[in-house]
Amino acid sequence: MSTTFTPSLTHENRIQHAGLRQKVMDANAAAALVAPGAVLGVSGFTGSGYPKALPQALARRIEAERAAGREFDVGVWTGASTAPELDGALASAMRQRLPYQSDPTVRRQINAGAINYIDMHLSHVAPMVQAGFLGALDIAVIEVAGILPDGRLVPTTSVGNNQAWLDSAKHVILEVNQWQSVALEGMHDIYRIALPPARQPIPLTAPGQCIGEPYLRCAPEKIIAIIETDATDRNSPFKAPDADSQRIAGHIIEFFQNEVRQARLPANLLPLQSGVGNIANAVLAGLNESHFEGMSAYTEVLQDGMLRMIESGALSFASATALSLSPEATAFFNQNIEKFRGRVLLRPQDVSNHPEIIRRLGVLAMNAMIEADMYGNVNSTHVMGSAMMNGIGGSGDFARNAYISMFMSPSTAKGGAISCIVPMVSHTDHTEHDVQVLVTEQGLADLRGLAPVQRARLIIEKCAHPDYRDALRDYLNDAQKTANGQHTPHIMGESLAWHRRFLQTGSMK
Repeated sequence: MSTTFTPSLTHENRIQHAGLRQKVMDANAAAALVAPGAVLGVSGFTGSGYPKALPQALARRIEAERAAGREFDVGVWTGASTAPELDGALASAMRQRLPYQSDPTVRRQINAGAINYIDMHLSHVAPMVQAGFLGALDIAVIEVAGILPDGRLVPTTSVGNNQAWLDSAKHVILEVNQWQSVALEGMHDIYRIALPPARQPIPLTAPGQCIGEPYLRCAPEKIIAIIETDATDRNSPFKAPDADSQRIAGHIIEFFQNEVRQARLPANLLPLQSGVGNIANAVLAGLNESHFEGMSAYTEVLQDGMLRMIESGALSFASATALSLSPEATAFFNQNIEKFRGRVLLRPQDVSNHPEIIRRLGVLAMNAMIEADMYGNVNSTHVMGSAMMNGIGGSGDFARNAYISMFMSPSTAKGGAISCIVPMVSHTDHTEHDVQVLVTEQGLADLRGLAPVQRARLIIEKCAHPDYRDALRDYLNDAQKTANGQHTPHIMGESLAWHRRFLQTGSMK
């Protein structure tokens, strides 16, 4: 990626289009333009680049309308999770939400049946909206860093589905956020993927390659309101890696080292993808301290760990769709943004998560799980089979198409009352066909080239906690004696008994 770029945006002049300056209004006036029942396509991805003012003003309006006896709800489509100013504010007003969330209030509403939640692979959202499969999109609400004289929009700390929302929505409301750095201009690569039959191969062969342009585009006549804001993104702080996370990281780094020794990976590995969370950051911290050099990332989000790897030089380039940084790392990034120019690029999520590119680049995918069963099926979304946690996010995009697909978790939860290695998962997001490596603090199971029973014995010995290992061995041995078939032996009346026991007694033991 070239570092030569001449920015146009200035902090003093964020709205440079003369006609659009006439559409500036306060958030309450803009919220009055949203009709009851509207579907909103909203910017935001893991707490970055989401609108801060319009959702709160709209929530106040909806509360007043309902107090007056008038029905009012909305559908909310985003890039992924957002923040309390958006998801939390509108939780009680949502009738529909997609494709991913992590807000506790929204989660409660989903699990109470009050919100119709559509949990989707992140790469699928934009094409499904553009094709009309999900119905009409009424208003796009997009945060931008500024507007250039010709109407081009400077993206912020996330790209997500923003261009798809701008293309598909009937109307557009923009929030121009003074807090977002003007130096972000030029650090985005907006590429549109056509629908079939006009779709062409995506010409991306390296994480640092630019194939689009640095700006979002929208017909000015679609824009019905502009709100000026000055508010920070709200990402959660990351905890220091605990002992289990560090052990998981150690197993993964040892695995990568062995793959290099076996000539199955190059010395600088292949592009990394890492899910969000403290375990993921522990793995990245371990890689930063390892002997690996010249690594790259092709991923969804750039986290604290990757930022440190770029700073140290261990990571040469990171392609993502959003920043997902702690408050401290956000401040560091904004203060040193020019150091990251030419080494960080943000893309639409249908590009960052596209199967064609993931397969072509040979991405090494590392994602979190709630539980795995002894045959390698993974549940990454549901607690005890029915209660939604967050959603599948992009883990499925990467798992199915990665060069190596890895899932990781501590071996137990709830103080040891739950085993994260079980006879049968209570919900399946990633089948055994898409899971090549499982890792807990106990060890790493390389499942490549193994039949189901071979996989089961390795997972039990390498990944299960000692408190549950004997029970898993007993289940497998009994299943081999009594199951209807021996390829993937299960005792159907007992396969979910561990989950039933937890629901009844508070422990799987």
